[in-house]
Amino acid sequence: MNHVRPTWTEYFLDIAKAVGRRATCLRRVYGALIVKDNIIISTGYNGAPRGAVSCMDLNYCKREAGNVPKGERYELCEAVHAEQNAIINGDPEKMKHATIYIVGFNADGSLASGKPCLLCRRMIRNAMIAKVVYLETDGSVVECDPKDIE
Repeated sequence: MNHVRPTWTEYFLDIAKAVGRRATCLRRVYGALIVKDNIIISTGYNGAPRGAVSCMDLNYCKREAGNVPKGERYELCEAVHAEQNAIINGDPEKMKHATIYIVGFNADGSLASGKPCLLCRRMIRNAMIAKVVYLETDGSVVECDPKDIE
C-alpha cells in the first residue's frame, strides 16, 4: 500500500471540504474549520439560519434568479456564511490565536475562492483568529494573517 500522509494543512482543508457538504446554498458550497494546536475548535458551513427555510428546501435562490454578481446584494440572501457559522459555534477563548480553514465550490463543482468576504474578515479579526488558510480557484493554498487580506 502506498499511503501518503497529508500535511496538517491538506488534512484540515479536506475536512473543511467535507463540512461544506452540509451547505444549503444552491449557488455556492463553503465549509470552514477553526483549529488550534491541531485540534478542531469549531466547524461551519453556509446555509440558512437554524429554523429558517433554505434555498435548497425551496429549490430557489433570489440572488441567482436576479443574476446578482458574487459579493453583491447579500441582503437578498438568507444564508449565513461558513466562516460566520464556525465563529458563532466556537468557544471565543479557544479561537484566540487559532487558524481558520476555508474551502468553497461553485454549483458546477469547480473551486470557488475561499477568500473571506469583508464582513467575514471583520468577524475573523474580532474573534482574534490569527491565521486564515483557504483554497483559491486554481487550487493553490493561501495562508495569511487576517489583517493582510484585501
